[in-house]
Amino acid sequence: MSASASQLTTAQFCARLLRRQLVLAVRRPVEIGNPILFFAMVVALFPLGLGPAPGQLSGFAPGVLWIIALLSNLLTSDAVFRGDFDDGNLEQLLIAPQPLYLSVLAYIGAHWIITGLLLALVSPLFAVMLNLPAQAIWVLVGSLLLGTGTLSLLGCIGAALTVGLKRGGMLISLLILPLYMPVLIFGSAAVKAAVLGNPAGPYLAILGGMLCLAVALAPFAVAAGLRISIDA
Repeated sequence: MSASASQLTTAQFCARLLRRQLVLAVRRPVEIGNPILFFAMVVALFPLGLGPAPGQLSGFAPGVLWIIALLSNLLTSDAVFRGDFDDGNLEQLLIAPQPLYLSVLAYIGAHWIITGLLLALVSPLFAVMLNLPAQAIWVLVGSLLLGTGTLSLLGCIGAALTVGLKRGGMLISLLILPLYMPVLIFGSAAVKAAVLGNPAGPYLAILGGMLCLAVALAPFAVAAGLRISIDA
């Protein structure tokens, strides 16, 4: 937050905030690489547990890929606000004249870009490794693009509530994991429907509806959680 917040329009402020978070992530490549590495390791190890039979792998692939994506998102949620909390920037954000709702969306957007978007883009490679049919790969990508956005929004609620705790990762899991379940259910169901040759559109529409609802409500919960954590 190098420039004075009062001298920037809301759009400029949020754009700079988003760019700042992405630049910080690029300077710490481990934050970008960890989710993808975790995704790759589990996908590579999964056939060893079930066996390499193509039919068996393709049957389990939708659920496996979605569970890995969920866990990858959960592993990175704890660090969304922690750096700014430690150096005091988070307190400055709370007193900035710009709406906290939009500022929070910038943080969440950066988190989604470095986790959900990247996972969705590399997911076709992992889908091929698990013998997912070609017609289901694009449904997998679409479901991940929609679903991981919701996961980032929900995960940041837990991150905001636990940012003041030294070890809040486990607490985030307890708070947020139940909210992740509908996304997991409909995300994997969309891919399973595509594998079986059934329409996946209804499941994708539900994921889109969840994303819209989360965009409308989750930033308010995140903002409230941040205020509680700062005041505590």
